[in-house]
Amino acid sequence: MLKIVSPSLFFIMLLSIVTSSCNNSPATDESKSDTKPADAASEKIILKKDTLETTLTIPGELMAYQQVDLYAKVTGFVKELKVDIGSKVKMGQVLITLEAPEMMSQLSAAQSRLKSQEALFTASQANYNRLVETSKTPGTISQNDLEQAEAKKSADYANLEAARASFREVTDIKNYLVIRAPFDGTITARNVNVGAYVGPSGKGSELPALTLQQQAKLRLVISIPESYSGYFKQGDEVAFKVRSMPSENFKAKLTRLSGALDLRLRSQRAEADIENSDGKLLAGTVADVSTTLHSSSNSFIVPKSTVVNAAEGVYVIKIVNGKAAYVPVKKGLEANGMVEVFGALAENDTLLKKGSDEIKAGQEVR
Repeated sequence: MLKIVSPSLFFIMLLSIVTSSCNNSPATDESKSDTKPADAASEKIILKKDTLETTLTIPGELMAYQQVDLYAKVTGFVKELKVDIGSKVKMGQVLITLEAPEMMSQLSAAQSRLKSQEALFTASQANYNRLVETSKTPGTISQNDLEQAEAKKSADYANLEAARASFREVTDIKNYLVIRAPFDGTITARNVNVGAYVGPSGKGSELPALTLQQQAKLRLVISIPESYSGYFKQGDEVAFKVRSMPSENFKAKLTRLSGALDLRLRSQRAEADIENSDGKLLAGTVADVSTTLHSSSNSFIVPKSTVVNAAEGVYVIKIVNGKAAYVPVKKGLEANGMVEVFGALAENDTLLKKGSDEIKAGQEVR
């Protein structure tokens, strides 16, 4: 029996067949990826020796050329205070006088002992001299009496010397009751008043009685980072600015380098002497120090793009017989898009100007 299919049903069946046919047609293999070219193209440079200079700016500090905290050598009370903060003093000038009543008693006792020993020695010496003169007459003085008198004289002389030493000691201690300036400078701190009880550090004085600074000459102190320490030497000129006078430029020459690295900061201490007789600069001021660093005349200078920083390390790509070769390097100064490099390199070597870690060692390079 013949079955008649409606046009709509026929259209649906036809669409199903076409769709199935499309799904079963061969598809493009998307898993197949394009392979990278066997070589890599890049601009090359010929290695030459050159010089490079850059400006380094590091912080510094202006310090007093000399500074001392003055304590009392002996305990006592402040009798006179002759200076205050900001006082200009000269070396040897009296700054503070102290009083210590017990010190005067010790001095009087030492002086009395000294006079007593002087009298005893004078008597024993006179007795010995008389015995010596008398002994010139045979049989008048026994040898034993003469020896005893000589021994007494020697003992009294030793006691006299001990009394003199004791008296000098007490006198020296008494001199400590006067505090004098050890050098020319300015008083920058005062922590005592008249009548205050003072003494050595920790014994009556937690703080120094006075602080004295020599400010007519200052030290510019800078800490040179380890990576730049090789570029500095004694006599190099540096420029610096201070925030209190931003429009003024100051210059100085390095006079001292420590010659060793600070184990904590990994830097070398350098100092420059600054004449400051007019007092414009203040000790403790922070300075911005700048100087021009010059590379060695035997250095290789390359563009920064030549140096590759990758997981394998820092290196440049050298072209050897048309293939890439990694050459480990260390970087030096950097300026204006150029960098100083150190490694197993030679003049006229060919390097890739734009290095990349995508270029593998041994890969052919056009």
